[in-house]
Amino acid sequence: MEAANQLGSTAHPSVAPPAVPGNATPGTLGRHLARRLVEIGVSDVFSVPGDFNLTLLDHLIAEPELNLVGCCNELNAGYAADGYARAKGVGACVVTFTVGGLSVLNAIAGAYSENLPVICIVGGPNSNDYGTNRVLHHTIGLPDFSQELRCFQTVTCYQAVVNNLDDAHEQIDTAISTALKESKPVYISISCNLPAIPHPTFIRDPVPFFISPVVSNQLGLEAAVEAAAEFLNKAVKPVIVGGPKLRVSKAQKAFVELADASGYAVSVMPSGKGLVPEHLPNFIGTYWGAVSTSFCGPIFNDYSSVGYSLLIKKEKAIIVQPNRVTIGNGPSFGWVFMTDFLTALAKKLKKNTAAVENHRRIFVPPGMPLKCANDEPLKVNVMFKHIQEMLSGNSAVIAETGDSWFNCQKLRLPENCGLMQYGSIGWSVGATLGYAQAAKDKRVIACIGDGSFQVTAQDISTMIRCGQRTIIFLVEIHDGPYNVIKNWNYTAFVNAIHNGEGKCWTSKVRTEHELVEAIAKATSEHKDSLCFIEAVVHKDDTSKELLEWGSRVASANSRPPNPQ
Repeated sequence: MEAANQLGSTAHPSVAPPAVPGNATPGTLGRHLARRLVEIGVSDVFSVPGDFNLTLLDHLIAEPELNLVGCCNELNAGYAADGYARAKGVGACVVTFTVGGLSVLNAIAGAYSENLPVICIVGGPNSNDYGTNRVLHHTIGLPDFSQELRCFQTVTCYQAVVNNLDDAHEQIDTAISTALKESKPVYISISCNLPAIPHPTFIRDPVPFFISPVVSNQLGLEAAVEAAAEFLNKAVKPVIVGGPKLRVSKAQKAFVELADASGYAVSVMPSGKGLVPEHLPNFIGTYWGAVSTSFCGPIFNDYSSVGYSLLIKKEKAIIVQPNRVTIGNGPSFGWVFMTDFLTALAKKLKKNTAAVENHRRIFVPPGMPLKCANDEPLKVNVMFKHIQEMLSGNSAVIAETGDSWFNCQKLRLPENCGLMQYGSIGWSVGATLGYAQAAKDKRVIACIGDGSFQVTAQDISTMIRCGQRTIIFLVEIHDGPYNVIKNWNYTAFVNAIHNGEGKCWTSKVRTEHELVEAIAKATSEHKDSLCFIEAVVHKDDTSKELLEWGSRVASANSRPPNPQ
């Protein structure tokens, strides 16, 4: 802290600290930010140090209720904040100016698309350098410091550049409250010479936030419910499809109320898996266009609709967004919030179990993979059969994009067992770090492909340092390079990172028998360790859903240009 105080006095050598009424002691920007993070529920901040953020990091470390988790790179710090926000409702990361900010950008863009409130804090240039013609290190070599800001403007809902203490309090509080209200990431850049300087706007104990609750337009809500009830009570076999907007709307409980009251069959979109309870008696599986399992808040993009192969007809659907309800081709009701709408609608619907009964008549349970012979090579479907048996309400699943995502979609999640996924290779390593740090009562099971693992593998070391007890299944393609990556000795890599410090156990399995033994050890004698199980499978061992999905999405991607 001595260095921080010296930095502050150097920046303003002739300015005495402003007088503060009474006996109150003026606080600092750094402490105010630290207290605000604790107040909104952040206990861990994921960071990569750099010379522009060191003084700020000193203040975050000094906050007793805040734990600074140093990450191996900025991308993983951002992904960790993403995973943390999925568990605790909000996450935070701290990086340095431009070189750090641009490195974390992809993770913040992912949080934006997933509606996650992540506070991205960047240590910025000295406040005296703004408005000058100076070229600074860590920049692109121009005296314009706005490049990083311009990049973040498209992937955050609010941006604050704090280079003046007089309005720093307002900017920081506005940014954080906006992230919580919008459920989107925000960007806060703080000049490196400001965190340690006392200022009267930063009283020692920040006044707690009060964020006004969002309430539906009552007349619009009543009209939407009446129209929806009339529409649905005429339906023959209605089905409810839950999507990823349930999380941002905090509408999971209202969704279950609607499902119970209506008796409708319940399905989930792939991007919403883990948000809809699968133990419900009327749950029938995943709706995924042409690769579905044999309407409420969905996002129909080319991936979730499998190259636009959805069979839903718009005129027969009610689409419920976080703040809007559209019935068929119209009408549409704005400022009607999902939770309010679902709760009110549940009281107006007639019970209709026709779709559930029809499903039960035609449903054929999926076949179980055949047991492998003792020396038979391990198959992916056999591995996921055993992962299914591991799941409980005390576990959570992280699914990497690729074939792991497709196989995890087929898992039947027990009550209180969540599943998280996002379609950017390498996301799962950082997200696993963040989620496990936030949800210490859960044992995280991460399923990652070898190519994705190579993107972000370094932060396995941070998991070990934090004492996490995740089980990672790494699917290695055995027969030569795949997608032009070099095969690693993955267990040896993790053992090298472990280096005898902390609790870590690894195993390489090639048969079902070896897999069963490894799982038994991971869940018993190594239950308090990070467990890394490398599963060696054949390069052509791919789920049929991935092949079908890939074919249809490729077809959608290769459509010729429309005639001009």
